[in-house]
Amino acid sequence: MSEPIKFYSTADEYGEFSNFAGYPIQIGKKIWPTTEHYFQAMKFLEKSDQEEIRKANSPMLAARMGRDRKRTLRRDWESVKVNVMREAVMAKFTQHHELRDLLLATGDAKIIEHTANDDYWGDGGDGKGKNMLGRILMDTRTKLLELR
Repeated sequence: MSEPIKFYSTADEYGEFSNFAGYPIQIGKKIWPTTEHYFQAMKFLEKSDQEEIRKANSPMLAARMGRDRKRTLRRDWESVKVNVMREAVMAKFTQHHELRDLLLATGDAKIIEHTANDDYWGDGGDGKGKNMLGRILMDTRTKLLELR
C-alpha cells in the first residue's frame, strides 16, 4: 500500500483535490466555477439563492454564503449532501482529463483531506474524522478505473 496522500490547501501538493481548486464543472446547463460553489448552492431549493452562490467571486465566499442561515436550507440536505458531493467530484474528474490522470496516478493510496477545521469531510486534523471527501475521491478513482 502506498503512503497516504494528504491534501487541504489548493497551494499544497494535490491541492487540485480541494473543492476550492479552480476547476469549473458543468452540471445540467450551468457551469459552476468550483465544486465548492455547486455544493454550497445545492443546500438551497430557491433558484435565486443557487444563482447568487454560483456567481460568488470565490469558493471562500460561496462557502460563507452556503453557511448563511438566513437562506432556507433544504429539508433533506443531511440525507442528500454526500450524493451532491459525489456528483460534483465525479463531474470535476471526468471533465478535466489532467485531474482524472492525477487521481488515477494515486494508485491504491489512501486519500485524506487533512484539516482540523472539519471532522466530517476531512480527518479532523487528528485522523479521527470521517474523511468523507477523501472517501469520495477514492470511490471516484475506483469508478474511473472501471470506465477505462
